[in-house]
Amino acid sequence: MKDLPQGPQGRDDFEARLRAIGAERYHDRHPFHARLHGGDCTPDQVRAWVINRWMYQSRIPMKDAAFMSRVEDPALRRAWRKRIEDHDGGVTEGGGIRRWLALAQAVGLDPDYVASGAGIMPATRFAVDAYVRFVRDMPLLDAVAASLTELFAPRIHAQRIEGLLAHYDFADDSSLAYFKKRLTEAPEDVKFGLDYVLTHADTREKQDAAAAALIFKTDVLWAQLDALWHGYVERNIPPGAWRPGEGMAR
Repeated sequence: MKDLPQGPQGRDDFEARLRAIGAERYHDRHPFHARLHGGDCTPDQVRAWVINRWMYQSRIPMKDAAFMSRVEDPALRRAWRKRIEDHDGGVTEGGGIRRWLALAQAVGLDPDYVASGAGIMPATRFAVDAYVRFVRDMPLLDAVAASLTELFAPRIHAQRIEGLLAHYDFADDSSLAYFKKRLTEAPEDVKFGLDYVLTHADTREKQDAAAAALIFKTDVLWAQLDALWHGYVERNIPPGAWRPGEGMAR
């Protein structure tokens, strides 16, 4: 006799399952972040992180636009639109993208060089592009669930602000403005996203898919740090990737 399909988990149990994924797999556990936050990164390792993380930052509003292009519900589009506005900002303020480029300048890089995407490692590009495709092509519920790494982001931003201020001369209110702003932006975004997933994942199959989507997203973040470690801590810089001395501010 075949096993009967499992019913859906209760809302609280399913939320606990999602949070457990972050506790086990979020990239705050990666040794590169321990190195960065502890002040053990060289200036060039910090620059490599800023350059490669730009690939992810620059694609966030693009993946959100791809998501919105498939949404027929105006209420969902209105709620999701804030994410694009947070990162793209207005003409004068520029949002999270411009704040990231301010960090690039603070660590000695030419912001135009960073914004060009030159020097991105192949592994970073593949990981970020995979995330954009996932959000563009997978069911809307899975795409929203993948965004729930924001559940765990405020913790890492707080650790990063504290660690960078304690250990690096470039760190100040201006250079760390991106992370400080995300302390208030991310909880607003995740409140909506979490409620959407808990409400719409109303079968065990949908819950399993949502959990798998969140795991996928943690893998995307982890893979980027694996690449940084291999390239700039173990000094195996791949062809075409940024090399120390390139793209420096004038």
